Amino acid sequence: MRLLVTGSTGMLGRDIASAATAAGHELTALGHAELDITDAAAVAAAVREARPDAVVNCAAWTDVDGAEAQAEQAYAVNGPAAGNVARAARTSGAWTIHVSSDYVFAGSKPTPYVESDPTGPQSEYGRGKLAGELAVAALAPTAHTIVRSSWLFGAGGGCFPATILRAGSERDKLTVVDDQVGCPTFTGHLAPALVALAQDPILGILHVAAAGQCSWYDFAREIVGRAGLSCEVVPGATADLGRPAHRPAYSVLVTERVGTPQLPEWREGLQAFLAAGSSA
Repeated sequence: MRLLVTGSTGMLGRDIASAATAAGHELTALGHAELDITDAAAVAAAVREARPDAVVNCAAWTDVDGAEAQAEQAYAVNGPAAGNVARAARTSGAWTIHVSSDYVFAGSKPTPYVESDPTGPQSEYGRGKLAGELAVAALAPTAHTIVRSSWLFGAGGGCFPATILRAGSERDKLTVVDDQVGCPTFTGHLAPALVALAQDPILGILHVAAAGQCSWYDFAREIVGRAGLSCEVVPGATADLGRPAHRPAYSVLVTERVGTPQLPEWREGLQAFLAAGSSA
Protein backbone atom coordinates (compact mmCIF):
# COMPACT_ATOMS: atom_id res chain seq x y z
CA MET A 1 0.00 0.00 0.00
CA ARG A 2 1.16 3.52 -0.76
CA LEU A 3 0.58 5.78 2.23
CA LEU A 4 0.89 9.56 2.50
CA VAL A 5 1.17 11.03 6.00
CA THR A 6 0.73 14.77 6.58
CA GLY A 7 2.03 16.33 9.77
CA SER A 8 4.67 13.61 9.84
CA THR A 9 7.08 15.49 12.10
CA GLY A 10 4.56 15.68 14.94
CA MET A 11 4.34 13.19 17.79
CA LEU A 12 1.63 11.02 16.22
CA GLY A 13 2.84 11.55 12.65
CA ARG A 14 6.28 10.18 13.48
CA ASP A 15 4.80 7.06 15.04
CA ILE A 16 2.52 6.52 12.05
CA ALA A 17 5.49 6.82 9.70
CA SER A 18 7.36 4.26 11.78
CA ALA A 19 4.38 1.90 11.90
CA ALA A 20 3.84 2.18 8.15
CA THR A 21 7.48 1.45 7.42
CA ALA A 22 7.47 -1.50 9.83
CA ALA A 23 4.40 -2.89 8.05
CA GLY A 24 6.21 -2.73 4.71
CA HIS A 25 4.13 0.03 3.15
CA GLU A 26 5.47 2.56 0.65
CA LEU A 27 5.56 5.82 2.57
CA THR A 28 5.54 9.51 1.72
CA ALA A 29 5.91 11.52 4.93
CA LEU A 30 5.42 15.29 4.79
CA GLY A 31 5.89 17.62 7.74
CA HIS A 32 4.75 21.22 7.89
CA ALA A 33 8.01 22.41 6.31
CA GLU A 34 7.24 20.29 3.24
CA LEU A 35 3.46 20.83 3.11
CA ASP A 36 1.21 23.49 4.59
CA ILE A 37 -2.25 21.93 4.41
CA THR A 38 -3.94 25.34 4.38
CA ASP A 39 -2.57 25.70 0.81
CA ALA A 40 -5.13 23.74 -1.22
CA ALA A 41 -3.10 23.82 -4.43
CA ALA A 42 0.01 22.54 -2.68
CA VAL A 43 -1.98 19.73 -1.06
CA ALA A 44 -3.47 18.71 -4.40
CA ALA A 45 -0.03 18.66 -6.02
CA ALA A 46 1.51 16.63 -3.19
CA VAL A 47 -1.23 14.01 -3.37
CA ARG A 48 -0.98 13.78 -7.16
CA GLU A 49 2.76 13.24 -6.93
CA ALA A 50 2.59 10.62 -4.15
CA ARG A 51 -0.29 8.66 -5.76
CA PRO A 52 -1.28 7.16 -2.39
CA ASP A 53 -3.88 4.54 -1.68
CA ALA A 54 -4.62 6.35 1.57
CA VAL A 55 -3.78 9.67 3.21
CA VAL A 56 -3.45 9.94 6.99
CA ASN A 57 -3.91 13.54 8.05
CA CYS A 58 -2.02 14.27 11.27
CA ALA A 59 -1.40 17.93 10.46
CA ALA A 60 -3.17 20.06 13.07
CA TRP A 61 -3.05 23.07 15.33
CA THR A 62 -2.48 21.38 18.70
CA ASP A 63 -2.02 24.37 21.04
CA VAL A 64 -5.39 24.32 22.80
CA ASP A 65 -4.89 27.53 24.77
CA GLY A 66 -3.17 29.28 21.87
CA ALA A 67 -6.24 28.62 19.75
CA GLU A 68 -8.24 30.95 21.97
CA ALA A 69 -5.94 33.87 21.17
CA GLN A 70 -5.36 32.89 17.54
CA ALA A 71 -8.77 31.49 16.73
CA GLU A 72 -8.75 32.30 13.02
CA GLN A 73 -5.38 30.65 12.40
CA ALA A 74 -6.23 27.57 14.47
CA TYR A 75 -9.60 27.17 12.79
CA ALA A 76 -8.02 27.42 9.33
CA VAL A 77 -5.65 24.52 10.07
CA ASN A 78 -8.05 22.26 11.95
CA GLY A 79 -11.14 23.01 9.86
CA PRO A 80 -10.97 23.98 6.16
CA ALA A 81 -7.42 22.65 5.71
CA ALA A 82 -8.59 19.16 6.70
CA GLY A 83 -11.05 19.53 3.86
CA ASN A 84 -8.19 20.36 1.49
CA VAL A 85 -6.61 17.00 2.32
CA ALA A 86 -9.87 15.08 1.91
CA ARG A 87 -10.68 16.77 -1.41
CA ALA A 88 -7.24 16.05 -2.83
CA ALA A 89 -7.39 12.43 -1.66
CA ARG A 90 -10.84 11.90 -3.16
CA THR A 91 -9.76 13.41 -6.48
CA SER A 92 -6.84 11.00 -6.61
CA GLY A 93 -8.92 8.01 -5.61
CA ALA A 94 -7.33 7.71 -2.14
CA TRP A 95 -8.98 7.07 1.20
CA THR A 96 -8.71 9.73 3.93
CA ILE A 97 -7.90 8.87 7.55
CA HIS A 98 -8.44 12.04 9.57
CA VAL A 99 -7.45 12.38 13.23
CA SER A 100 -9.89 14.25 15.47
CA SER A 101 -10.35 14.81 19.18
CA ASP A 102 -12.48 14.28 22.28
CA TYR A 103 -12.71 18.10 22.44
CA VAL A 104 -15.57 18.01 19.93
CA PHE A 105 -17.74 17.06 22.94
CA ALA A 106 -18.95 19.33 25.74
CA GLY A 107 -17.72 16.98 28.45
CA SER A 108 -20.94 17.12 30.46
CA LYS A 109 -22.11 13.56 29.78
CA PRO A 110 -21.73 11.29 32.87
CA THR A 111 -20.99 8.19 30.79
CA PRO A 112 -18.48 7.51 27.99
CA TYR A 113 -19.06 9.17 24.64
CA VAL A 114 -19.87 7.00 21.61
CA GLU A 115 -19.69 8.00 17.97
CA SER A 116 -23.38 8.90 17.63
CA ASP A 117 -23.48 11.24 20.64
CA PRO A 118 -24.23 14.91 19.91
CA THR A 119 -21.15 17.11 19.67
CA GLY A 120 -20.83 20.41 21.51
CA PRO A 121 -17.31 21.82 21.54
CA GLN A 122 -16.64 24.44 24.21
CA SER A 123 -13.31 25.81 22.96
CA GLU A 124 -11.91 27.31 19.78
CA TYR A 125 -9.75 24.22 19.40
CA GLY A 126 -12.76 21.94 19.69
CA ARG A 127 -14.81 24.01 17.26
CA GLY A 128 -12.01 23.81 14.72
CA LYS A 129 -11.68 20.05 15.11
CA LEU A 130 -15.42 19.60 14.60
CA ALA A 131 -15.27 21.80 11.49
CA GLY A 132 -12.52 19.54 10.19
CA GLU A 133 -14.68 16.46 10.71
CA LEU A 134 -17.54 18.05 8.81
CA ALA A 135 -15.26 19.17 5.97
CA VAL A 136 -13.72 15.72 5.59
CA ALA A 137 -17.14 14.02 5.55
CA ALA A 138 -18.49 16.51 3.01
CA LEU A 139 -15.53 16.44 0.63
CA ALA A 140 -14.80 12.70 0.72
CA PRO A 141 -18.27 11.37 1.53
CA THR A 142 -17.65 7.76 0.52
CA ALA A 143 -13.94 7.49 1.30
CA HIS A 144 -13.15 8.76 4.79
CA THR A 145 -12.51 7.52 8.31
CA ILE A 146 -12.57 10.11 11.07
CA VAL A 147 -10.77 8.83 14.15
CA ARG A 148 -11.43 10.59 17.44
CA SER A 149 -8.85 9.91 20.11
CA SER A 150 -8.02 11.33 23.52
CA TRP A 151 -5.16 12.73 25.60
CA LEU A 152 -2.36 11.70 23.26
CA PHE A 153 1.14 11.14 24.59
CA GLY A 154 4.19 9.70 22.91
CA ALA A 155 7.92 9.25 22.93
CA GLY A 156 8.51 11.62 20.04
CA GLY A 157 7.42 14.97 21.46
CA GLY A 158 6.35 17.13 24.37
CA CYS A 159 3.50 15.52 26.29
CA PHE A 160 1.99 15.18 29.77
CA PRO A 161 4.14 12.27 30.99
CA ALA A 162 7.32 14.02 29.84
CA THR A 163 6.25 17.18 31.67
CA ILE A 164 5.46 15.26 34.87
CA LEU A 165 8.76 13.37 34.74
CA ARG A 166 10.69 16.61 34.37
CA ALA A 167 8.72 18.51 37.02
CA GLY A 168 8.68 15.54 39.39
CA SER A 169 12.46 15.32 39.31
CA GLU A 170 12.77 19.04 40.12
CA ARG A 171 10.07 19.57 42.75
CA ASP A 172 8.94 18.02 46.02
CA LYS A 173 5.24 18.45 45.30
CA LEU A 174 3.05 18.70 42.19
CA THR A 175 -0.58 19.82 42.07
CA VAL A 176 -2.51 18.16 39.24
CA VAL A 177 -6.21 18.53 38.43
CA ASP A 178 -8.53 15.68 39.35
CA ASP A 179 -11.72 17.10 37.79
CA GLN A 180 -10.92 16.18 34.18
CA VAL A 181 -11.31 12.53 33.19
CA GLY A 182 -10.30 10.97 29.88
CA CYS A 183 -8.38 8.17 28.17
CA PRO A 184 -4.61 8.78 27.99
CA THR A 185 -3.67 7.25 24.64
CA PHE A 186 -0.13 6.24 23.70
CA THR A 187 0.68 7.22 20.11
CA GLY A 188 2.78 4.08 19.81
CA HIS A 189 -0.46 2.10 20.17
CA LEU A 190 -2.69 4.43 18.16
CA ALA A 191 -0.37 4.67 15.14
CA PRO A 192 -0.48 1.00 14.08
CA ALA A 193 -4.27 1.08 14.44
CA LEU A 194 -4.46 4.02 12.04
CA VAL A 195 -2.19 2.27 9.56
CA ALA A 196 -4.40 -0.81 9.77
CA LEU A 197 -7.48 1.33 9.11
CA ALA A 198 -5.78 2.86 6.08
CA GLN A 199 -5.31 -0.64 4.69
CA ASP A 200 -8.75 -1.94 5.67
CA PRO A 201 -10.88 1.19 6.12
CA ILE A 202 -14.23 1.69 7.84
CA LEU A 203 -16.41 4.54 6.60
CA GLY A 204 -17.39 7.26 9.05
CA ILE A 205 -16.46 8.21 12.62
CA LEU A 206 -14.63 5.86 14.97
CA HIS A 207 -13.53 6.30 18.57
CA VAL A 208 -10.06 4.82 18.98
CA ALA A 209 -8.58 5.55 22.40
CA ALA A 210 -6.85 3.64 25.16
CA ALA A 211 -9.00 1.34 27.26
CA GLY A 212 -9.91 2.52 30.74
CA GLN A 213 -10.12 6.03 32.13
CA CYS A 214 -8.46 8.26 34.71
CA SER A 215 -8.06 11.87 35.79
CA TRP A 216 -4.94 13.88 35.11
CA TYR A 217 -4.18 13.50 38.84
CA ASP A 218 -4.48 9.70 38.60
CA PHE A 219 -2.28 9.74 35.51
CA ALA A 220 0.38 11.86 37.23
CA ARG A 221 0.43 9.60 40.29
CA GLU A 222 0.92 6.58 38.05
CA ILE A 223 3.77 8.30 36.17
CA VAL A 224 5.55 9.34 39.36
CA GLY A 225 5.09 5.92 40.93
CA ARG A 226 6.32 3.94 37.94
CA ALA A 227 9.30 6.27 37.51
CA GLY A 228 10.26 5.85 41.17
CA LEU A 229 10.18 9.58 41.89
CA SER A 230 9.76 10.80 45.47
CA CYS A 231 7.65 13.80 44.47
CA GLU A 232 4.24 14.12 46.17
CA VAL A 233 1.24 14.54 43.86
CA VAL A 234 -1.80 16.35 45.24
CA PRO A 235 -5.19 16.97 43.60
CA GLY A 236 -6.18 20.39 42.30
CA ALA A 237 -9.06 22.07 40.46
CA THR A 238 -9.14 23.12 36.82
CA ALA A 239 -10.70 26.47 37.77
CA ASP A 240 -7.61 27.36 39.80
CA LEU A 241 -5.36 27.14 36.76
CA GLY A 242 -6.97 30.04 34.89
CA ARG A 243 -6.30 28.46 31.50
CA PRO A 244 -7.81 30.32 28.51
CA ALA A 245 -9.48 27.29 26.89
CA HIS A 246 -12.32 25.27 28.38
CA ARG A 247 -11.48 21.60 28.90
CA PRO A 248 -14.13 18.86 28.87
CA ALA A 249 -14.63 17.59 32.42
CA TYR A 250 -15.43 14.09 31.17
CA SER A 251 -14.42 13.01 27.68
CA VAL A 252 -13.95 9.26 27.89
CA LEU A 253 -14.32 7.70 24.44
CA VAL A 254 -15.66 4.22 23.70
CA THR A 255 -16.91 2.75 20.45
CA GLU A 256 -20.29 1.42 19.40
CA ARG A 257 -19.06 0.37 15.95
CA VAL A 258 -18.14 -3.18 15.03
CA GLY A 259 -14.60 -3.60 13.73
CA THR A 260 -13.12 -0.57 15.45
CA PRO A 261 -9.52 -1.22 16.55
CA GLN A 262 -9.17 -1.84 20.29
CA LEU A 263 -6.15 -0.33 22.05
CA PRO A 264 -4.45 -1.54 25.23
CA GLU A 265 -5.30 -0.04 28.62
CA TRP A 266 -3.75 3.36 29.32
CA ARG A 267 -1.34 1.98 31.94
CA GLU A 268 0.12 -0.32 29.28
CA GLY A 269 0.65 2.73 27.09
CA LEU A 270 2.42 4.51 29.93
CA GLN A 271 4.67 1.53 30.54
CA ALA A 272 5.56 1.41 26.84
CA PHE A 273 6.29 5.15 26.89
CA LEU A 274 8.60 4.79 29.90
CA ALA A 275 10.34 1.81 28.33
CA ALA A 276 10.90 3.75 25.12
CA GLY A 277 12.45 6.59 27.10
CA SER A 278 14.79 4.32 29.02
CA SER A 279 16.01 2.68 25.82
CA ALA A 280 16.53 5.95 23.95
